[in-house]
Amino acid sequence: MIEAVRDIMIKELLTISENESALKAAQVMTEKGVSSLIVLADDQPIGIVTERDFIKKICLKELKLSSVRVGDMMSRIRTSASPDTPIDVAVQRMVNNRIRRLPIFENGKVVGIITVTDLAKYLRTILLLNNTLSSSLLSQSNVENY
Repeated sequence: MIEAVRDIMIKELLTISENESALKAAQVMTEKGVSSLIVLADDQPIGIVTERDFIKKICLKELKLSSVRVGDMMSRIRTSASPDTPIDVAVQRMVNNRIRRLPIFENGKVVGIITVTDLAKYLRTILLLNNTLSSSLLSQSNVENY
């Protein structure tokens, strides 16, 4: 059974410098088909830029993508987890901080991220396993009754 964040986290992270333009971030996100990038300053993670950041901090203000720095539009990392963090603890941190992505740190470096999509897939697996086990136990019970 999956129990730790390391079992569901995305390990292939995409990063961008805080000094790059929002246009560059949008290009990378579109090209790679992702909804967020980890923002680095001097090779250290300081934030995350998401599709929501584009909407709230650029689109609604009608700003020009090429004139906005990633560092000025990103969201600061408010909380994180380690690879050994139990999934239920990670979920609680996400709920408490009202975030959809949780960076995973190990030895001061970002080694992964979990998203609400990852959690939905995990929940689906649990539900499928529970349903299969319940069906299997029910079948065994019916056989024993004959």
